[in-house]
Amino acid sequence: MRKVTAVWAVAVACLALVTASAGGWAATDQQTLTINATVSAKAKLTLGVAAINFPDADPDSVPSVAATENPVSVSVRAQAGSASSVTLTAQANGDLDSGTDTIDITNVTWTATGAGFVAGTMDTAAQPAGSWTGSGNHAGTFSYALANSWDYTAGSYSQTVVYTLTAP
Repeated sequence: MRKVTAVWAVAVACLALVTASAGGWAATDQQTLTINATVSAKAKLTLGVAAINFPDADPDSVPSVAATENPVSVSVRAQAGSASSVTLTAQANGDLDSGTDTIDITNVTWTATGAGFVAGTMDTAAQPAGSWTGSGNHAGTFSYALANSWDYTAGSYSQTVVYTLTAP
């Protein structure tokens, strides 16, 4: 029995010695990883419709004709520097025309809803329609009106307006 006890004592001592010196056998190494990401300026503009229409109306009873599509949804998405100005402009390519007859484009106005969107008057020069600072997603509406007049010559008038969203 003493022999078994002695064997156990030796085994326990060896185990204790191995456990105590295991720290000396461990090895570690470290490496670093650098993570890079590139985010470039981006701008995305979505208008809810591609065309608006002003129906015929009596100038005496309807001095301002609303577009039948009102309100038109507008969505602006931009990635820009945190202090960069994001701008939306509207610019007509000319007056409303029907052959050689014209209606001055400044007779078309719009109101706006949504943070950063602004009301304005159409023109052949770029007109502000919205502004924000930095990146973001912005939603609003534009509602268009045409000043009605007995001076307009009968016809079907049209013109193209270019909306430009800029995120530097």
